[in-house]
Order: sequence, then structure tokens, then C-alpha cells
Amino acid sequence: MFTDRTLGNRPVFTPTLGAASEHGVVSAPHILASQSGLRVLDNGGNAIEAAIAIAATLSVVYPHMTGLGGDAFWLIGNADGSVLGLDGAGTAARLANPEYYLAGGRQRIPERGPLAANTVAGAVSTWDAAYVHSRERWDGTRNWGDLLDDAVWYAFNGCPVSRSLHLVLTDKLMEMVNATPRFQAVFLANGHAPDVGSTLRQRALGESLTQLQRSGAEDFYRGDLGARMARGLAEQGSPLSAQDLAFFNARWVEPLRCSYGKGELVNLPPPTQGLSSLMLLALMERTGTAGMDPFGAEYLHHAVEATKLVFTLRDHYIADPDYMSISVNDLLAPDFLDGLASRIDPGMVRSYGDGAGPGDTVWFGVADREGRTVSVIQSLYYEFGSTVMAGDTGILWQNRGCSFSLDRGSANVLVPRKRPFHTLNPAMYIKNGKVHLAYGSMGGEGQPQTQAALASRVLDHGMSLTEAIGSPRWLLGRTWGDVSPGLKLERGYTAEAFHQLKMKGHPVEWVAKHSSVFGHAGMIRIGGDGAFEAASDPRSDGAALGL
Repeated sequence: MFTDRTLGNRPVFTPTLGAASEHGVVSAPHILASQSGLRVLDNGGNAIEAAIAIAATLSVVYPHMTGLGGDAFWLIGNADGSVLGLDGAGTAARLANPEYYLAGGRQRIPERGPLAANTVAGAVSTWDAAYVHSRERWDGTRNWGDLLDDAVWYAFNGCPVSRSLHLVLTDKLMEMVNATPRFQAVFLANGHAPDVGSTLRQRALGESLTQLQRSGAEDFYRGDLGARMARGLAEQGSPLSAQDLAFFNARWVEPLRCSYGKGELVNLPPPTQGLSSLMLLALMERTGTAGMDPFGAEYLHHAVEATKLVFTLRDHYIADPDYMSISVNDLLAPDFLDGLASRIDPGMVRSYGDGAGPGDTVWFGVADREGRTVSVIQSLYYEFGSTVMAGDTGILWQNRGCSFSLDRGSANVLVPRKRPFHTLNPAMYIKNGKVHLAYGSMGGEGQPQTQAALASRVLDHGMSLTEAIGSPRWLLGRTWGDVSPGLKLERGYTAEAFHQLKMKGHPVEWVAKHSSVFGHAGMIRIGGDGAFEAASDPRSDGAALGL
């Protein structure tokens, strides 16, 4: 493997947006995380083992997007073509219900602070479940603790502040200077955003990771680390308790499937919006976007109008599946999708509301030499989540639970031990009975739309992975770092396409080329000859690497 520079004693690979290999590939939104995954593959590890290393490293080097205190979802593609789903949606605290918040005079759950830290963090539990699967089903040989080595090293010794981290801290500075002293001590330099390339050290987080190395993932939920986290959160006013952590385990779930082209789309069931991603592509296929110019106004109009129909159904129905009033199979039924597609008028623009809101997330993927594949998405929800650290552990806690409603009539109403609605949804595409694509993106509302763009461009229009990811995107609604719910076009579309959309009645606006507003995406492709390709997003700090 070629490297051209080092960070301490850690080699850093030359950043690349595309990679090809016959032995395995990785794609992640930070170069150091990609490097961690590739090192595991190079040392004989499998795709799951590499993904755990990537997840852990991202939790240190991309702390505004993900961390141990967040949730995660996995699609795991076995060599025989079967796919398993792993749901790491943390459940609400036992004390959390609408009255808990309404009694304090609040009409909604706060987006920041200890009252927003009201759900268990499920990510570490998914690492544990995936690791057990690797050992028992894939004959995995890598030691659990070794997979966290890079993360521990970067926490103690430091990592360069990324462009994305600097921009987020700069943009949200007035909000972050009101965060806890522990938060400020780690992420702010005398009240200012640290410069790009300056060193970020997280000693307390390193100590927690070291404890996980020694004691295993169980310690996070039912051990000393869990007790310390719960005590630290409670002291700051969070409703979470050690009992809530001990109650939680990630769930294995059956993925959702939907035919598309000559293959099958695969995504996760509720409480994720994976259903939305499948429905959107299904409607686009039914309205003929495969035969349209993928950068033309006609294509964009049909994609946007399909998005409005899908998101309206999503916001009305999708929640913890234990509380849903409709079967997802009914929404994916061909007759239902046919009827929904017939409502898209080439000349009519429907109104659209605010939707589900923003989301700061990481997607990463790995394919190993045996053709086994993982597609993973992990998040703290908003940038830095609740901004609350779990006591002295250095672990930032998510604010995913602020997406719960206090309205008893809502499908997503807050109930103790309920899982919140999740924008997170990793994707795969099956062709000839095998995983052909693994892909995904951060970006809240933008995730299904970016997935639709990537899959359509590669499968219908024959683009390379790097071309599909690097080309301009559209976005309806709000996403990371954004508050406007209108239609946005990234610079790179033609002025004619913009004008035609405006003439149709779309409230369209321009956004700068390769803006993070459009998310950080990644893709992996396994060819029929067994060759691997990977691509990373120029909007991120990541890289695609191959053995």
C-alpha cells in the first residue's frame, strides 16, 4: 500500500476520490478513517472488522458528525448475496414522556442541552453485534481491542482539525460558546473555532475508548463506563439513567426490498426513512426518468414532485414500527406505487412544508476480498448532537430524541423506551443475486434525494462512481447546516434548467458548487468479474482507498 506522509507514527494515504482494486475497497468521509479501514483489510481483516475501525476513528476525527454517543444502522451483505439489517436506534428514557416536558412549560423538546439528550446511544451496540456476526459467521480473526487502536491513538495524540469541523464550529460559534465548559475545553480555542490543520486532542475520549478496548462494548451499557456516563448525564439534567442503558440492545432486522431496473434496491425498515429512499426511486422509475437528461429540468421536476409525495407519507406514517398504523409492505406494493406515480403531473408543482429537518451524519462502506460488503450510517443528529458530554468520559451525546413530538396524535409522539424517527438509512443494490452497489450520504432530508441521484446516475445513465458523486445535486427541503425548505440547485446545472424549473413554479435557488448542504456521499461497486470500485465525495474530507 502506498503512503506519502505520516501523522506521528500513523501513515496517511494520499487522498483520492476514486479507487479500484481486486482485493477490497473502503470509502469514508475522512481520510484518516478510510486509512483505518484499509489497514484492517490489509492485515487480513474482513469488511465488518474494517467498518468497526472506520466507525471508531470517525468518532474521534469527525466529532461534529458522529461519535460513541450516537446511533448507527448497518446493511451487511454476505458473500452468498443475502443481506442483513442492524438497527441501532437508541430508545427513549424510561422517564421521558410528553408530560415530562410540558410540565416545565415547554411546547417542544429542546434541540440542545441535557433535555435533548433523552435517548440511549445505539452505535456501540451495533459495533458489538456486527463483531459477533463477523466472528461467528465470517470466521473473523481480528481482536476487538485492535480495531479501536487508531481511534485511541488519534484521541490521545491528536488529529488535524478538518475543513468540515472548522467550518461547523465557525458557523455555529455563537451557539457553541454557550455549551458546557467541558465541550468548550475540547473543541474551542479560547472561545474561537480552531484553525484547519491545528491539532485536536480528546484525552477523556481516549480513556473511554481504552476502557472499551479492555472491557468490550458491554461496558458501555452494563458496566462501569455506562454507570459513569449515566451519572454524568443525570447530573446535568438528562432523563437518561443507567437502567435505560442496560435495557438497550441493537436489533437485527429484515431489510426492505424494492425492484428497480434489472435488480433490487435494499434499505432499512422504520424507524429509518429507508422506505422513503426506496419509494422515491420507484416513483422516478415509473415516471420515466431513466430516459430523461439527468441534469435537465424535466428529470429534476419529476424527482422533486416524487419527493414531495414520498415525504408527505413519510411524515404522516413512519415511526417506531411497534407504533405504526400501516404496514410498510402496503406502501411498497406495486399497485400503490403505480397510483402514487400517476399523481405526478409534468406541468404541476405541489406545495411542500418544512419536512423532517437537518441531520449531521457519516456514511461509510467496505467491500473485502471475499465480496462481503457493509453499508453503514452513523450520527449524532445535529452537529455535535446535544453538545452535552456524558460526565468526564469525553463522549458527546446525541440529540436524536428532539425529533420526538409532544403531540399525542403524532405517529412520532414521545413514549418511554420508544425509538425516534430516523433520517439515517444506508443503501445497497442487488444485481444477479449479489450486492452490486453499497452507497449512502449524510444530510437529513437530502439522504433519499442523494441516494436517488447516485443510483439513477450509475444504473440508468452509465456514469462512473466519481462522476455520479461529483456532479451537481438538487435538494428539496432542509438539510445539514440549512434552514430554508425550498428547492436548491448546486452550481453546475445549466441556467436553462434553473429557468425552466422557475417557470414551472418551483421556488428554486442556487447554492455554491460542492457545498456540504448537499451532503457527503460515498459509493462502492462490485463488478460481475469481482473487481471493486469505490468513490468518496469532494464535499467531504474523505477518500476512497483500495488494496
